[in-house]
Amino acid sequence: MPQPSPVRPRTAPRTNTTLNSIALNGIARVWRLPCAFAGLLIVSGSLSASAALAQDTQAPPRLEDLIPDSAVENPEDWADDIDTANTPVDELSEPVLEPNSPLAELPAMEVPWPDEQLELPELVRLPRDETIEFAEVEGIEGQETDDEFAALADAQLEQVNDQLTLAFPVEAASFPVREEFVSRFKALSTIESLSDEEGSIAQLAARARADEELLEQLLEIYGYYDAQIIRSVSGRTGRREQAAGSEAPPERAAQAKPSVRFDIIPGPLFRFGAINLGELSQAPDAGALRQAFEINTGDPLSSDAIVEEQIDLDVALGETGYPFAEINEPELLVDHARTEGDLTMIVLPKGKYVFGNVISDMPEFLSSKHLETIARFDEGDVYQRSLALDLRRAITATGLVSTVVVTPREVTPPSGDQPGVVAMDVALTEAPLRTIAGAIGYGTEEGIRVAASWEHRNLFPSEGALRLRGIIGTQEQLAGITFRKNNFGGRDRVLTLDAYASTVDNNAFDANTAALVGTYERVSNLLFQKPFSWGVGFELLATAERPAGVDGLQEERQTYFIAALPVRGLIDSTDDLLDPTEGFRLGARLSPEISRSEGTESFYLRSQVDASYYKQINDKVVLATRARFGSIPGTALQNIAPSRRFYAGGGSSVRGYGYQAIGPQDTLGEPSGGRSLVELSFEARIKTGFFDGALAVVPFVDAGSVGTGPTPDFDDIRIGAGVGVRYYTGFGPIRVDVATPINPGPNDSPIAVYVSLGQAF
Repeated sequence: MPQPSPVRPRTAPRTNTTLNSIALNGIARVWRLPCAFAGLLIVSGSLSASAALAQDTQAPPRLEDLIPDSAVENPEDWADDIDTANTPVDELSEPVLEPNSPLAELPAMEVPWPDEQLELPELVRLPRDETIEFAEVEGIEGQETDDEFAALADAQLEQVNDQLTLAFPVEAASFPVREEFVSRFKALSTIESLSDEEGSIAQLAARARADEELLEQLLEIYGYYDAQIIRSVSGRTGRREQAAGSEAPPERAAQAKPSVRFDIIPGPLFRFGAINLGELSQAPDAGALRQAFEINTGDPLSSDAIVEEQIDLDVALGETGYPFAEINEPELLVDHARTEGDLTMIVLPKGKYVFGNVISDMPEFLSSKHLETIARFDEGDVYQRSLALDLRRAITATGLVSTVVVTPREVTPPSGDQPGVVAMDVALTEAPLRTIAGAIGYGTEEGIRVAASWEHRNLFPSEGALRLRGIIGTQEQLAGITFRKNNFGGRDRVLTLDAYASTVDNNAFDANTAALVGTYERVSNLLFQKPFSWGVGFELLATAERPAGVDGLQEERQTYFIAALPVRGLIDSTDDLLDPTEGFRLGARLSPEISRSEGTESFYLRSQVDASYYKQINDKVVLATRARFGSIPGTALQNIAPSRRFYAGGGSSVRGYGYQAIGPQDTLGEPSGGRSLVELSFEARIKTGFFDGALAVVPFVDAGSVGTGPTPDFDDIRIGAGVGVRYYTGFGPIRVDVATPINPGPNDSPIAVYVSLGQAF
C-alpha cells in the first residue's frame, strides 16, 4: 500500500474543554482501527525529521510528539484503554485559547479589518406628492405591492378588453386628450391585437412591456414627456386556486385570467419654446406663409401638430408660387427643466415663380398648344402645384398615354420683387390607341341586342378619334361612323359628328332612318365629374316610318324630313358618376324642331325634364328615386314622326312592361306614342354579404303614363314592381331585374326580365 504524504496539522482554536473532549471521544470511537494503523504509518514516516525538529525548542508540537509510546507499541490496546472523557485536556492537546485571543494572520488579506462598527446612514424615503393619490394593486405578478406607491386611487378606468385596462387621473383637465389617446392606443396595442390568442402570463407580460413602450411614445406625441406609467400584471389568484384543485369563487372568477393594468400619471404638459423656420422670413409672402404654420411659442407641444403644420406649410408654399421650396426634417429639443420643446424646421423657399409655357416632348402626338388648352392656367399666372397636378390628371384622362410626368423648369430666375418664370415640361409615354369593344343585352320585350365598335383614339392628332360602330338585334340594326375631337376649344369640351343608318322595328313603329348629328358639349368623365354640364347641337334626319304591323298587315311608310337644334343642361351633385349613393341630378333638354312630311310643315318643341335623388341610409342600404316629365306642344300628334314621340315601358322606364308598350294605342291595338310623358321610380339598393359584399338585392316600384295631349295625363298610370340583383365590378354594376305589371293591359306579359350594365337610373 502506498504511504501517505506527511501532513503538518493546524491547531484550531477551541472554545471549551467539553466541546473538544466530545470531539476526541467521537474520533476514538469511530476511527478506532484506522487511527491506530495511521498512527504507526505517521510515526514511521516521520522519524527522519524528528532530530531536526528537536533542535528547535520554539517549534510548535508536532503530531508525532502528541502520540504516547503505548499507542505506538500496541495501538489497539491503547485505543481500548484510553478514557478520553476522564483524561485532562492538557494531556490531549494544546492549552485552551482565550475568547479574546487575536485571530491568526490570514494569507492574502490586504484590507484591514475595521476596528469599529461601521455606521451606515439611514435610508430616507422621499416625501409623498400629496397631489397624487395611490391605491393598492392586488396580485402583482412576481413582486410584493407597496400600497403607497402602487397605482392611482379613484382612477378613471378605460377597459380596452378583458385583459387590458388603462387607468387615468379622475380630473379630466390633467389629461384632456384621453378619448383620442385611448382610441389610438387600441388601434396599435399588442395585447389588443392578440386578444383572441391564448397565452401564458409570461407571454402577457412580454406583450405588456411592448404596450408600455407604446404608451410612452404616445404620451410624448401628445406632449407629456415626464409621464409615469405603472404596469401591473395580475393572474396569481386563478393559478393558485386551480393548483389546489378547487374552483374559483364567483367573485374572483374574473381574476383567474391573466390581466394587465397600466396606471398613467401624465405629468405636466410641455409647450413649444423657440421656433426656428430657417429662411421662411425671407420669402416675399413670409407673413401669409407663417400664418399657414399655426404653431407658436407657448402652444401645447404635439408631434401630430408638427406633422400637420409641416404639411400645411408645404401646401401653402406650393400654392403661392414656390415650386422648388424645401422643408428639412423637423428637430425637437426637449428641455425638462423648462417643460418646453424648441422646434427647428429649416425652410428654404428658393424663390417665387409664375407659369410659363407648357412644353410637350411628343409634339406630333400631343402638341404643346393642345396641352396648353387642357391646362387650367395661363401664362403669367402664379405657380400653383395643384394646377400642375391637374394638368397631369387631364392628360391621363385623354386615354392616349400610359404615363405622364409634369416637371417645372426654371426659365427666368426671380429678380428683386419680380417673380421668376417656370416652363412645364411634359414627358409622355404613348398608350395603345386602338380599341375594340362590345356589349350584349337582353329583354323579354326588346329581345337580344349586340353592339360592337372599333376606335382609333388619335387618328387625327391631337385627340381626333374615329369610331366605327354597329348594332344587331331583334328590333334594331345600325351602322355608323363617328368623329370625335376631345378638348376642342377648351378643357373637357367635345366636338362630335355622327352619321348613321338604322332600321328599327318594334311594337310602336317601323322606321328606316339616315341621320347626321353634331354636338358640342362640356361633359363629365370618370376623373372629372362636373357639377354642371351642357351641350348644343343639330340633327338632320330622313326617315321613312309606319306603325307596327299586325298579323302580317303593314301600312304604307310615311317619309319625314326633320331638322332640330337640341340643347341640354345637367346639374349633378352626386358622389359617383356610375353608382351614386348621395346627392341629386337635375337635367333638362329642349329641342325645337321642324318637320316636313307629304307637303305638311310643322313646328314643335320637344321638352323633357329628368330628376333623381340618392340617399345612403347606412353602409348597406341606398334609397334612390327618379322622376321624368315630357311635353311636345306646337302641332298635332299625326304631324310628328312616330320615332320622335314619347313612349314608356322597358328596362330604363317602367319595368314589368314591354319596351314602349305603355301609352295610347292605334286601331290595331299597338302603341302609337304621345305628346306628354310622366314616369316615377323608387328602389332600395341593399348590399349583402355574398361574394365579399359585391352582391346587392334591389326591390323596386315603377309607374308611368303617356298622354296624347301636351299636358301629362295621370288618368291611366301603369305600375310595375319587382326585385333585381346587382353584381358590382370594377367597371360598374351588372344589373338583372325581374318585374311584373301590377295593373297589366290585355297584351302585357306577366313577367319581364332585363339584363344590362349599370344602374337603372
